[in-house]
Amino acid sequence: MHDLRLHSDALIIGSGIAGSVAALTLADQGVDVILITAGDKLASGNTSLAQGGIVYRSEDDDPKILERDILTAGWEQNSTRAVRYLCRKGPEVLKKLFLEKYEIPFNQRKPGDWYLTKEGGHSLARILYCDDHTGRNIMEVLGSAVEAHENIRVLTKRTAIDLLTTQHHAKHLDFKYSLSNHCTGAYVFNEELGKVETILSRFTLLATGGIGQIYLHTTNTPGSIGSGLAMASRAGARLMNCEYVQFHPTAMYGGSKRGEKRFLVSEAVRGEGAILVNGKGEAFMKKRDPRADLAPRDIVTRAIMDEMLHSGDDCVYLDVSKVKHDVQKRFPTIYDRCKSIGVDMSCDPVPVVPAAHYFCGGIHVDNHGRTTLEHLYAAGECSCTGVHGANRLASTSLLEGMLWGYSVGNDMASRMNNTSPLSHKLDEAIPDWVSQGNMQNEDPALISQDWANIRNTMWNYVGVSRTNSRLSRAFSDLRKLTKDLHDFYRETAISKPLIDLFHGSQAAYIVTLAALRNKETKGCHYRAD
Repeated sequence: MHDLRLHSDALIIGSGIAGSVAALTLADQGVDVILITAGDKLASGNTSLAQGGIVYRSEDDDPKILERDILTAGWEQNSTRAVRYLCRKGPEVLKKLFLEKYEIPFNQRKPGDWYLTKEGGHSLARILYCDDHTGRNIMEVLGSAVEAHENIRVLTKRTAIDLLTTQHHAKHLDFKYSLSNHCTGAYVFNEELGKVETILSRFTLLATGGIGQIYLHTTNTPGSIGSGLAMASRAGARLMNCEYVQFHPTAMYGGSKRGEKRFLVSEAVRGEGAILVNGKGEAFMKKRDPRADLAPRDIVTRAIMDEMLHSGDDCVYLDVSKVKHDVQKRFPTIYDRCKSIGVDMSCDPVPVVPAAHYFCGGIHVDNHGRTTLEHLYAAGECSCTGVHGANRLASTSLLEGMLWGYSVGNDMASRMNNTSPLSHKLDEAIPDWVSQGNMQNEDPALISQDWANIRNTMWNYVGVSRTNSRLSRAFSDLRKLTKDLHDFYRETAISKPLIDLFHGSQAAYIVTLAALRNKETKGCHYRAD
């Protein structure tokens, strides 16, 4: 008989760079960790897709120069405290964890002499990389370490439904009348059993990644639907900067079905000299910005969208003929993907289109990863540390995920000694999941249509260019959809497609509401009116 009630010191929801680093940091200090992932393996999230690299430091670099670059890209909407923390502490923790402890195989001339590349918005070459599959290499190493650790229980094919909080879930009146509310774990759907588990923990970390899949075109993996955002919002944690969704200017056009992720053509390709051209072969970035093809992403994205609107073309092209390297060697993954759609990257222009890529906002956290809800932490893309402000600087997100994962691990571990384990009284007060619905009316056609509504609404009305009328329309459409889903959710037997749809519709609604409230154009939030 499978026990549907589990206990741990720390519950980590999500297994990307932030979740894995936090789990390892905790486990190394003797903490009992449960790490859950929705996929059947740890590396099923967005971290593995990161091609470009991770910010380190070059010889003539200084934390102040990196700070300036991040603040400029973020339209000075960043938290200076968080940015300073990343710039000073990030490279030091990277060296300790990724170069010394886990020995990630970054490209090097000879041992210890690292190749560093430069990307859009950076003043210097300071980015470590493993060819064009940096994220994959990082996750291979971290995943093996997580699976081998005796203090970490990895539970795959688990989807978190809702966070458990003392005020909302505990049946004992003492908890309901208490002014303090804290998170005590989560209800989690076990896909193999088709049943809901109650996982109780002293501390919980949300590391659920991005929201790209609520858009029609995205570079994100299928699980990136904003589930952490939806759960934190329902539990009453503060969210921030949710209107700031970064679109990557260059996702490959062609070779993707609807609702599938689009293949990303890394910014590093432009960093090495490639230029954007329209259907007539004309370069157009020079007239848009003095930094031309290496302008920050939001500027490049809008330039491409304008170019497509004026020409009526479905995409623009990357002319790679100016790249000095052997492209097959420098960008093997991209080269192979191009080949699969009949494009020879060494001589043909590569068709590209913007796609939802990175969520700059999220669950508001401090430098320890603590949220406004006691005992709940967040890290990685689902969190808002304040590092990115209104627009993310290239390759800072892996560094942020690593650093905040590490900080969360250390902060939780130090608090373990000062907080008592979950009391017997609280354990008994939290009930097991009661399924309200038992109708087997989950129709794939209905779910597919609801997703199409969400993705088209977000792409057309809450996309690269926004206006009050577009956002108002999105708001009323999504409000109705979310209400209908609430009713449907109440009557229908629980399943993974239903949980995902519920979370996705809530995340879309949260982003739309934030965009509607912010009347100013800044960074990724562009108000055309």
